[in-house]
Amino acid sequence: MSCPICHRTSAPAFRPFCSRRCADIDLGKWLSGQYAVPSRDPEDMEAAAEEIERIADGKGELH
Repeated sequence: MSCPICHRTSAPAFRPFCSRRCADIDLGKWLSGQYAVPSRDPEDMEAAAEEIERIADGKGELH
């Protein structure tokens, strides 16, 4: 199995990553919102639209 970040061989201690660095890069992508789990739930879509509107109005940061 190769590391999903840099494509080197995975290390057993950090599987599926090759190192702590690549694991941290992946975690950072999740925390910053670069990765997202898709949803078709109308409540999720409404909440997302409200958050975007709130950000556009300058009332806060994206969470």
